[in-house]
Amino acid sequence: MDKQQDIVNYNRIASAIEYVKVNFQLQPTLEDIASHVHVSPTHFQRIFQDWAGTSPKKFLQYISLQHAKKLLKEHQTSLAEATYHTGLSSTSRLHDLFLNIEGMSPAEYKLAGKGLQISYGYYPTPFGTALIASTQKGICMVAFEDDAAGSLATLRKNFSCAVIQKYNDPAHLPVLDFFAGDWTNLKTIKLHLRGTAFQLKVWEALLKIPMGKLTTYQYIARELDNENAARAVGTAIGNNPIAFLIPCHRVIQSSGLLGGYRWGLTRKTALIVWESMVLNKTSNESV
Repeated sequence: MDKQQDIVNYNRIASAIEYVKVNFQLQPTLEDIASHVHVSPTHFQRIFQDWAGTSPKKFLQYISLQHAKKLLKEHQTSLAEATYHTGLSSTSRLHDLFLNIEGMSPAEYKLAGKGLQISYGYYPTPFGTALIASTQKGICMVAFEDDAAGSLATLRKNFSCAVIQKYNDPAHLPVLDFFAGDWTNLKTIKLHLRGTAFQLKVWEALLKIPMGKLTTYQYIARELDNENAARAVGTAIGNNPIAFLIPCHRVIQSSGLLGGYRWGLTRKTALIVWESMVLNKTSNESV
């Protein structure tokens, strides 16, 4: 499928997700949803099936509060134990296996990127356009951009003393493979992150949340041996600079409500559902 068409379809799907979330109790029909995004029911069924791997009707159950609570209940093992899952659930170890975090030293953090050269570009993904940026050492930012200027401003703010240029670096391309839904031939990606020691610990903890599962801010705090730090954990998660690869979208409130998301709640819903669909598809193919 054409990459630019992927973005057009995602925008339609995002609008449909928002419509279903608002009108969930009315149980809208396929015709209702298709009409909302201004396409025929047949066409909408096809693009939704291609994107999510399921029908719009089945999608209704995935955005419900009950589904979120079910995912939370299923996530009973500790994050550390989750990294040792084998067999089919080896996809849970995806981020541990293929991502390598290198945090900047305190001196580098203080210098705000002085001496660094950063290349960035805009790329189509199944969840809209993404800004991907890298230093000489690795990927330093992945951001879904509904506002290109805003994403670039955030990059410049985080690395105010770096030399930043627009350049589609080949180092950005392995990031796009994560969005393909087929992780059989992934290359190791190095992340070069600017964050405090506490933020880095939180981001590392996020990497251990199994794909297709959800956890809570309180759970992350307990894993860091600081049960009273749920609010600080939430702030650190909100500052995560690497969308999708560091899966902050898998953290929700204890009540089952999604909570916040740096790149929008509609996109967070889409990511959670998409991962559930990919995981179910992998499970079915292995039977």
